[in-house]
Amino acid sequence: MFIKKTFFLFALFFSIVNNAQKKIELSPLSKISVLTIGTEEELSSKFGHSAFRIQDPTLGIDVTYNYGMFDFNAPNFYLKFTTGKLPYRLARHSFDNFMYSYKIENRWVKEQMLNLNLKEKNALLQFLENNLLPENKYYKYDFLFDNCATKIPDVLKKVVGENLKPSYNHLKNQSSFRELIHISLETNEWSTFGIDLALGSVIDKKAAPEEYQFLPIYVYHQLEHTSKKDNTPLVSKTEMILKTKEKEKTNVFILSPFFWFGLFFILVTALTIKDYSTNKRTKWLDFIIFFSTGIAGILILFLWLGTDHNATAWNFNILWAFPFNLYVAFVFRKNNLPNWVKIYLITLLSLILISLFIWAAKIQIFSIIIVFVLLSLVIRYLYLLFHLRRRND
Repeated sequence: MFIKKTFFLFALFFSIVNNAQKKIELSPLSKISVLTIGTEEELSSKFGHSAFRIQDPTLGIDVTYNYGMFDFNAPNFYLKFTTGKLPYRLARHSFDNFMYSYKIENRWVKEQMLNLNLKEKNALLQFLENNLLPENKYYKYDFLFDNCATKIPDVLKKVVGENLKPSYNHLKNQSSFRELIHISLETNEWSTFGIDLALGSVIDKKAAPEEYQFLPIYVYHQLEHTSKKDNTPLVSKTEMILKTKEKEKTNVFILSPFFWFGLFFILVTALTIKDYSTNKRTKWLDFIIFFSTGIAGILILFLWLGTDHNATAWNFNILWAFPFNLYVAFVFRKNNLPNWVKIYLITLLSLILISLFIWAAKIQIFSIIIVFVLLSLVIRYLYLLFHLRRRND
């Protein structure tokens, strides 16, 4: 059986690569399904995964087609990944190997059998095999609009789209991209804080019903609510083919961003009260505040202007995480501050006020944890203004 399966896998591959005149045709016993994989704790697996599965007992094949692959050994991998220039690709794996990795990761897998006729099945197979060619298998990944999940409805639309009737009645409320992302996240996690810090206001616009499918779970739900022109359901059968083992969550509050930013707020407040009572300025505290917000601002600016990531554009976190603070941090190490520092502090307070307006107007939704940061900055900036004026009087 193994030899037979291997033979047909090679035959399937070489028939396309060598442009053989006779293409392999699926038999009437063939099946095509969509696999939806559950989430995992690591950020790269927080949103699940999607893939096609093609089975044919007559040919002895059982393979998956997965658009979520990239090459760790690619030249300048980390630079390309960071700047959004890393090409993703389609890959074909044996079903057993595909499932083994998710069994190890303890992630559930659901299978939706597609109600396709033989012509549609063969058209889908040939489309995927054509995408496997070296000149076709790579694509430019986009978290919101071109990923492993969006490829599922895209491929189905291209192959059998004229015969499909999607319904969006199951989507009761119109959500923004950020709200959809948050479904897979918990508020008091560093990954959630990082996502809200890095992604701009572009993800706060309302997603169109078909755009929900950048998340695998919404591809799964949409397939269940799609029929063919003859009103038969597109999904003929849904089955859980891999269950997860129960595991305990190990969220430790002392390691959470809520704890650390809350502690930072308390520290800033206590030291500012102490400085007020002694008419002094804790220089190392000011350096840390300006240096850290400056670094954060430069990172935001880089993700906005220096990368191909569409989701990081127009990020108004830059109003409180001000890039010029990095330079000002070294100015505040000195005992005598220049006169322009007063105007600069007033500008920073004004920018924070603008960011609060943007938040209230829902132009961009900030992480709730940012409240601790903004309060800390306002308290310290106001004290520094007061301290400078008192010293000059």
